[in-house]
Amino acid sequence: VLQISKDDVTALQCKVVCLIQNGNFKEALTVINTHTKVLTSDVIAFEKAYCEYRLNRIENALKTIQSASQQTDKLKELYGQVLYRLERYDDCLAAYRDLIRNSQDEYEEERKTNLSAVVAAQSTWEKVMPEDLGLREATYELCYNSACALIGQGKLNEAMKKLQKAEELCRQSLSEDSDVTEEDIEAELAIIHGQMAYIMQLQGRTEDALQLYNQIIKLKPTDVGLLAVIANNIITINKDQNVFDSKKKVKLTNAEGVEHKLSKKQLQAIEFNKALLAMYTNQADQCRKLSASLQSQSPEHLLPVLIQAAQLCREKQHAKAVGLLQEFADQHPANAAEIKLTMAQLKIAQGSVTKACMILRSIEELQHKPGMVSALVTMYSHEEDIDSAIEVFTQAIQWYQQFQASHSRGTNPKSPVHLSLIREAANFKLKHGRKKEAISDLEELWKQNPKDVHTLAQLISAYSLVDPEKAKVLSKHLPSSDTMSLKVDVDALENSHGATYVRKKAGKLTGDNQQKEQGQGDVKKKKKKKKGKLPKNYDPKVTPDPERWLPMRERSYYRGRKKGKKKDQVGKGTQGSTTAGSSELDASKTASSPPTSPRPGSAAAVSATSNVIPPRHQKPAGAPATKKKQQQKKKKGAKGGW
Repeated sequence: VLQISKDDVTALQCKVVCLIQNGNFKEALTVINTHTKVLTSDVIAFEKAYCEYRLNRIENALKTIQSASQQTDKLKELYGQVLYRLERYDDCLAAYRDLIRNSQDEYEEERKTNLSAVVAAQSTWEKVMPEDLGLREATYELCYNSACALIGQGKLNEAMKKLQKAEELCRQSLSEDSDVTEEDIEAELAIIHGQMAYIMQLQGRTEDALQLYNQIIKLKPTDVGLLAVIANNIITINKDQNVFDSKKKVKLTNAEGVEHKLSKKQLQAIEFNKALLAMYTNQADQCRKLSASLQSQSPEHLLPVLIQAAQLCREKQHAKAVGLLQEFADQHPANAAEIKLTMAQLKIAQGSVTKACMILRSIEELQHKPGMVSALVTMYSHEEDIDSAIEVFTQAIQWYQQFQASHSRGTNPKSPVHLSLIREAANFKLKHGRKKEAISDLEELWKQNPKDVHTLAQLISAYSLVDPEKAKVLSKHLPSSDTMSLKVDVDALENSHGATYVRKKAGKLTGDNQQKEQGQGDVKKKKKKKKGKLPKNYDPKVTPDPERWLPMRERSYYRGRKKGKKKDQVGKGTQGSTTAGSSELDASKTASSPPTSPRPGSAAAVSATSNVIPPRHQKPAGAPATKKKQQQKKKKGAKGGW
């Protein structure tokens, strides 16, 4: 037809549709652009926008849709998809709501699924509280999207239950088709299992998450976006450990087409982790290159500059790192607080605690917070700068006074934080001998709560060292001992689990035993003495040696060792071992006799004059002769030594 009439509109439309059906989107778009005179936007707007959408020319697709004179249902469907890819979730939500309201066909379930996906994206990436759409979660896609929305809210346990339900529905749905294999089902479930592993990772169950991630990778799913996310999550689990595995996994994040499958925040997170991995693997130039690229894309983002500073610190360039952070803080005052906290940490690491305190005190939005006050006081105390520590307390208390005065009407009691700061300041001053300054703080506290006995006691204690008379006057305000007595069950306290002494419960006494107990209440029960164990070779007829408890050298009958005699009979080694004589040790003479165990107690029979030589002390045959030969050689031989 086109050979006969090259500008036939119907033939050109058919050709474009056939090319789209075959997936030849570029060729289809070329045909449309070549015949713009006959294929106007009114005629072929949907086909052109769809080709641009499939070629990931999302901005062009949006322009094509908006330029169409008539917004058909097909264009509205595509418009919703384009808005989702552009991450314009509010506009996308409105588009799908309009579609669901004004259309009635067999694609209603798909539109509801897309609507739930938009809500899940809002919850995850924009932290918007999702509204209840009232959708019946009859399909696994709807259950999955609902779980993603719950993850965005931090409801991890509920999200896990939804994912388990989605898995069950997915298996039921796919198992009904006889052509679907178990491998196909597992491939479809991969995205659900990936989300389950992510929840496990957020819950701190990293081993379980890692196992599930690796199972999904072994399936080799065709979704490059899913593989990239899983690889990135494994890298975050590995951190600075198992770097070789992380370097292998990072290749999955570089697959072709990944940038079209993931959101901007997902892609950004992957790039951050690549920069950190480069730092951990000591690829300094690569780390700087990646972090600089990230900073140019997102100038106000904190992470790129923090990664650069961390890399400089690894290179021992702390001063340069602090300068880089200071420059960023000056350019972006909104993010200055977090940057200055990092700068203070670097100064502390260098040992410059006073400079770190100066940086912390320059953070206006945090300098009066109780946590910051506590940190500054601790650091100044470490440097023994008590005046500066007290100044921090004073400024914080004054700030709370001014804040309360500007936000209260009439007389208003001090806030708990304000009172807590005054008390901590008083305790600190008392600890460091600033009693007069502490007294004013304690009086302020007592004035706020006259019934506070603890504060009154502290005040009296402080005045006793400065003004004893004033202390006496104040002591009259203390409650009497009768009112202070506590109703304590002593028996219950003594028998409690935490008591160091637990009184034993008395047993039931009857008859004579009761009388004996009353008469001899103070007599302690005698413990039965256990019989001592006698040695196995004990002979009751023989009187035991009275000096047997003394060492041999301290006994009266010890005569010392005789030197020079019976050298061949005396062994050098452990005591207590006994054997037969040297003739008994000759195996050739006793070959027919079976080996026997030594008898118990035989060690006691060995005396100092015995011919017995313990086996470990015997010298090998020929040893003395060898020694003599060596001595003879020495006498004859070499003068210069060996």
